[in-house]
Amino acid sequence: MLHFLLKRLGGALVVLAIVAVLVFLLTRLASGDPVALLLGDQATAADIAAARVQYGLDKPLTTQFVLWIGQVLQGNLGQSLFLQMPVTHALLERAEPTLFLALFAVSIAALIGVPCGMAAAVWRGSWADQIVSTVAMLGASIPSFWFGLILIQIFAVHLGWFPASGYGDPDSTLGQRLQHLLLPALVLGVLNSALIIRFTRASVLDILGEDYVRTARAKGLAEGVVLCKHVLRNALVPIVTVLGLTLALMIGGTVVTETVFNLPGVGNLVVRAVLRRDYPVIQGTLLVIAAIYVFINLAIDLLYTVVDPRIRLESK
Repeated sequence: MLHFLLKRLGGALVVLAIVAVLVFLLTRLASGDPVALLLGDQATAADIAAARVQYGLDKPLTTQFVLWIGQVLQGNLGQSLFLQMPVTHALLERAEPTLFLALFAVSIAALIGVPCGMAAAVWRGSWADQIVSTVAMLGASIPSFWFGLILIQIFAVHLGWFPASGYGDPDSTLGQRLQHLLLPALVLGVLNSALIIRFTRASVLDILGEDYVRTARAKGLAEGVVLCKHVLRNALVPIVTVLGLTLALMIGGTVVTETVFNLPGVGNLVVRAVLRRDYPVIQGTLLVIAAIYVFINLAIDLLYTVVDPRIRLESK
């Protein structure tokens, strides 16, 4: 198990190193000068040159990269050019809405995707299978911003059941904040459930054809016991994979949904940073998102050994 863990950690560190290089280069290749945007149209060439020296943007790219990586290795993601605060603090301020939204949404996606995928596999070729497959196809095709606007129009404007945007006042309770997150979580959960439905259906179909499932039925076990104990348990590896990847993608991909619902999350922070060419925020945020994605994958690999002990034996 230790060898398995060290091997995965080594791969994760290599991926993060590659991501750090790509993120740094891509931010510098983008058009626009952050200093010119920061100082405004009235700034003189001398003011811009002085500010570039102040923020270290006058140094060669290799020097800037080495200095940035040195800060990252010390746990410092840099100082935001526009917010005038450490990037770490800016991320922590915006982390709660994004984290709650991602967890809320992936819970909705799992509650929809796993039962529907199992039903479609058990009743393969029936009207239920056709309906579930059609809904999954629609869910994968509908743009999130359009679906979000439709839900706002129905449940916030016409019915008035939920807030149309925002995250509540600073002194709002957790329940009130979750109420603000319900509509955006429904958008992400319903649309991402399509992938979970397809993976669950395919995985369960594979298991239903196994000999031990036919043997369990021949012994007279109840269908519910067969499905839960013998089918779902053995189909969990791909399902756990897609659930983990869905959570990782939601944490890093809530930009559109947070913009539509005006949520003060990490996605909104990234959009504003890109518009302002705030290099430290862009670099730090993308690196953190990549790290979350990589370590969620690592957690999934470790969870495999719990779900399927055969993987633990093979890794020895």
